[in-house]
Amino acid sequence: MIELTSKQRKYLEKAAHDLQPVVIVGGAGVTEGVFGMVTASLAAHELIKVKFNEYKDEKVELTNEICATCDATLVRIIGNIAILYKEAEKEEDRRFKL
Repeated sequence: MIELTSKQRKYLEKAAHDLQPVVIVGGAGVTEGVFGMVTASLAAHELIKVKFNEYKDEKVELTNEICATCDATLVRIIGNIAILYKEAEKEEDRRFKL
């Protein structure tokens, strides 16, 4: 997990604006399947949105748990949607230059 400056956060928020949530936390909560989907989505896209249809009151704690498990960085939580970022392993695969 990396620390983002406010300038980097703004840049990533702007980039995430038109993205649709790719992972949705529903009635089952944060399961191994959610962790797997977040990890796979971050590997493919670097920047994703996670929507909380359920557990809206616990979204901050659950997002922190997702970030810790998937080695992701929380960009921001807006409403019931969390924006997550994980830098690509290979330099040539990086879409966002931070």
